[in-house]
Amino acid sequence: YRFNIDPQEKIKNLTVGMQQRVEILKTLYRNADIMIFDEATAVLTPQEVNQLFGIIRRLVNEGKSIIMITHKLEEVMEICDRVTVLRNGRMIGSLEVKDTSPRKLANMMVGRDVVLDIARKDKAPGDVALEIKDIVVKDRHGKHLIDGITVQLRKGEILGIAGIDGNGQIELSGVLTGMIPAKQGKVKIGDDDVSGKKAKHFIDKKVSHIPQDRQKTGLIMEFSVMENLILQEHSKSPFCHFGIMNWKEIRRHADNLISEYQIKVPNASVPAKALSGGNQQKVILAREIDRQSNVLIAVQPTRGLDIGATEYVRSKILEQRDKGIAVLLISTELDEILALSDRIAVMYKGKFVDVFKNGKYSREQIGLMMSGGTKDVAINNVC
Repeated sequence: YRFNIDPQEKIKNLTVGMQQRVEILKTLYRNADIMIFDEATAVLTPQEVNQLFGIIRRLVNEGKSIIMITHKLEEVMEICDRVTVLRNGRMIGSLEVKDTSPRKLANMMVGRDVVLDIARKDKAPGDVALEIKDIVVKDRHGKHLIDGITVQLRKGEILGIAGIDGNGQIELSGVLTGMIPAKQGKVKIGDDDVSGKKAKHFIDKKVSHIPQDRQKTGLIMEFSVMENLILQEHSKSPFCHFGIMNWKEIRRHADNLISEYQIKVPNASVPAKALSGGNQQKVILAREIDRQSNVLIAVQPTRGLDIGATEYVRSKILEQRDKGIAVLLISTELDEILALSDRIAVMYKGKFVDVFKNGKYSREQIGLMMSGGTKDVAINNVC
């Protein structure tokens, strides 16, 4: 199958793309005739996606049956012969790919027209809202998770952090929200040095955070929607007076946000665990944006969402940028980074390969940098 895998190498030393090839070989060894690929490209670079599709085509030519589960419409159009659309656990329809289009599929997935291409207008950024300098984070064994990175984030811009999962992005978001202490380096919000401060200090300095895991760190699942919508503000007026909660005001506030952010929920007293993933994300989005912060740290904001919820979340992030908020967007979805970002920083093994204005490099060149190539290698080796 021309997989070019060293059989003596340890799995932990292989790239994610190579690890995936090992999984494919395991199924081939068992003489599987039907293979299911579930979000198989989620953590791959563009180059690895092309290689995977080449492998899939060879398998199909040899008579294997392939089922691709994906939310990426461009992949459906490129690799699939037929497509079945599911919505709310029901089959909406099955089509020949040659007889459909991304727009038609999106409509079937959501039940309405969806804007697939986001209009991001160029605008001049403002003053520096957040700055990090020579930040270092190590694990308990002394291994560098972040290795001396420096960058500025300005008001009215989106800085996208591109990279394959596990290259220091989560640790970076932790440093910028006070959840992970840096071993060395400085963090400034405006003119204030907040290095080493706790999360509450960052909240008080108007830093909002959409975390990677909405259920573990974004919401308290047993709490009601209205309680989750006032987290961080629950002890302040008008929600609390002298230690007594003002439930009438809390409910009024929640009802307003539920209406404004189109959160699908029977009422504000329903626990967060009863909501769909998309509506849970809308609760977090509503809470963090309503705080009217100066900086928004958004980590994997559309992971696991359907195309309709994804469209909504992305439009709200762009809306914040247009209002002058400084947005740091961390995403493994390169298409999302390219669609939303004004500037892009490619992160690999805890370092920035390069920080550049969106449009300077092609998608393929950025993919090379994500997989460890220097910017010079990326420029000279366009796929």
